[in-house]
Amino acid sequence: MRYLLLLLGLAGIQAWAGPPMSKVTVHVVSAETGKPIDRANVVIKLESSRSPLRLYRKMVTNWETSTNQEGNVTLPEVPQGKIRVQVIAKNYQTFGDILPVDQDVQTLEIKLKPPQPQYTVK
Repeated sequence: MRYLLLLLGLAGIQAWAGPPMSKVTVHVVSAETGKPIDRANVVIKLESSRSPLRLYRKMVTNWETSTNQEGNVTLPEVPQGKIRVQVIAKNYQTFGDILPVDQDVQTLEIKLKPPQPQYTVK
C-alpha cells in the first residue's frame, strides 16, 4: 500500500511539473547552396498557450527574432509539442509550417528557396 501511495505521489509531482521541455535551435539555409542565411526574420508561435497545470495562466508563446551570421536562432526552453515557424528573408520565398518538437535538444533546419518568376497574363 505504501508503495502504491509513493508511486501515485511521484506521478502527481511529475504531472504538476508540466510537460517535458526542449531546447530548440532554428537553422536557416539556402536550398540551392546550403549556405546559412543571416538576418532572416523568424517568427515562432507555440500551438498550445495555456496549461491546466499552471492554473491556465498564459505563458510566453511568441518569439520574433532574426538569425545570426551562422543562420541560427536559439529559443529558451519550450514545452514539447508543435510549434508554428515562419521565416522571411530578402530574395527568398517565405517559409511557414507547423513542426513537431519531441526531443530534449532539437535543431530544425529550414531550407529557403529562391523566389519564383512572376508571370503576367495578357
